[in-house]
Amino acid sequence: MTCITKYFLSCFSVCMLALLVSGCAGTVKNMQPVPPESIVSAPQEGKSLLVFMRPSGLGFAIQSSVFEIKSDKPSLVGIVAAKTKVSHQLEPGEHLFMVVGESADFMSAELEANKTYYALVTPRMGAWKARFSLKPVHANELATSQFTEWEEACEWVEKTAASDEWASSNMASIQSKQSKYYEKWMNKDVSERPRLLPGDGI
Repeated sequence: MTCITKYFLSCFSVCMLALLVSGCAGTVKNMQPVPPESIVSAPQEGKSLLVFMRPSGLGFAIQSSVFEIKSDKPSLVGIVAAKTKVSHQLEPGEHLFMVVGESADFMSAELEANKTYYALVTPRMGAWKARFSLKPVHANELATSQFTEWEEACEWVEKTAASDEWASSNMASIQSKQSKYYEKWMNKDVSERPRLLPGDGI
């Protein structure tokens, strides 16, 4: 490898690193901002609310898609760009969620009625593009300044018809990743599988 080639590779690496760790917001594709008067931040009576937040700017050029697994089938919750958050109304009880990027990862949850829960979409770099995981926000984190920073860093977005069209057209790939990575997730020790607990809601 010549010195010139090494120089350009070094410059490229530095530029890419700067982009990845920047606080840039991601491009919101197939989603739309939520008007202030339409923001849903509390559950309907008898329901649970789960808010997925992605406060990190890492991998901002790559969007992550979050699904609830119902009867072994992915149902789109939302496409979560960097610096955005999505709320999801659902029935109390046991649930399984999946986040998809280059790979797929999972989080289980046991939710109580009339409570709001939070989970982070956390990016990490994969072989070709960003991979994502779901991190439960536990009760002891809710009153911290870090949690406040996470909330304030993210803008509310919601699904559109284009969101569901995107999910439908990409469902074969989504289900393939679900099948491949769920088996790996289940082979982990139970202590290594992220889980929201009933007491994590407020």
